[in-house]
Amino acid sequence: MATGPSPVLSTRQQLVRARDAAPRVGELSTVQKNGLLIAMAKAIEGERQSILAANQRDLESGTAEGAVRDRLTLTPERITAMASGMREIAVLSDPVGESISEWTRPNGLVIRKVRVPLGVVGIIYESRPNVTVDTVALALKTGNAIVLRGGKEAAHSNHCLVEILSGVQGLPQGAVQLLDSTTRDSVGELIAARGLVDVIIPRGGAGLINFVVENSVVPVIETGAGNCHIFIDESADFDMADRIVLNAKTQRPSVCNAAEKLLVHAAIAANYLPRIAKKLDDAGVELRGDEAARRLVPSIKAATEEDWAEEYLRLCIAIKVVANVEEAIAHINHYSTKNSEAIVTANEVNARRFLRAVDSATIFWNASTRFSDGSEFGFGAEMGISTQKLHCRGPFALAELTSSKYEVMGNGQVRE
Repeated sequence: MATGPSPVLSTRQQLVRARDAAPRVGELSTVQKNGLLIAMAKAIEGERQSILAANQRDLESGTAEGAVRDRLTLTPERITAMASGMREIAVLSDPVGESISEWTRPNGLVIRKVRVPLGVVGIIYESRPNVTVDTVALALKTGNAIVLRGGKEAAHSNHCLVEILSGVQGLPQGAVQLLDSTTRDSVGELIAARGLVDVIIPRGGAGLINFVVENSVVPVIETGAGNCHIFIDESADFDMADRIVLNAKTQRPSVCNAAEKLLVHAAIAANYLPRIAKKLDDAGVELRGDEAARRLVPSIKAATEEDWAEEYLRLCIAIKVVANVEEAIAHINHYSTKNSEAIVTANEVNARRFLRAVDSATIFWNASTRFSDGSEFGFGAEMGISTQKLHCRGPFALAELTSSKYEVMGNGQVRE
């Protein structure tokens, strides 16, 4: 039976334990992995009160405010959702061993490209204890060992969760490692651990992500901040637009797929802007805007150049009037963090142009940006939302946590 993380181990010792565990995790069968996931889900539900108590200790520390506090907070409903996510992952197809392609050469060699685990996955993240559960589940399903370095604001919650998860019988010892979050040294050691760790995934604010990308000698899958846009085209249905804008901005403003900017076509701005501005104001959203928006709604605060690039993560949105879909696309491609954008329109030509030309990971037509999420995409959970272009892009989960290798079958062939 595996045990929880040992506080007496150094970071390097924990990384070595994860490296040693990786082959054993990779050898688990689909049935074994699914059984472990179900057992982990049950264990989380059975320890609900312990988890809430640990989380309360983190909340009482007073280090988390605003969006960070919302991300940190666990409720009975969020714990249930974490367990449900593990069960959803258990019933998904196992990508490990999947044949990507197969062909036969003229000399009779049969070549097959198959999915294999990455090995040891390191994740560095802030404030969200649900990330601990989601990433452990995804790593296990794909046959990877995982090293977690959570934020200090969630230290008690993460420690409790990792003890529960790593204590499930049958999990190879060392498969889940939680690094010390009281010192930044553990981050430096993790991103320098080439040869022990196969990939690093940073999740959090731009400062954390940029630091890891710029300093890691281990390959990085870059997840990004979410300066997400919604463009209301001239043919948009106003009722539909209202629903999408309000959902994308207010349903959970502290997450990276919440809308931060609203672009409105000039042809409808006089009719639509006062309408949506009132509804956003009634929902408690602070409004900022360009000169054209402020002429139509004088109560809107003036937006600065910095506003167009800022990820607010709170009830605030900046509004700009644009001449057409081309100007909307240009604005988005200039200021976006390449996460998620949406167009609301009845014009299919404009929609198709927007879908093709906007250079972000996920583009929506007549739907809220809040759907940019692994669970909503049917992945059970996600490791993050990748805003880079190599290996994976957008919400990523099981398939993206594998690499590939070639299996070549012959009957005595030699190369001449």
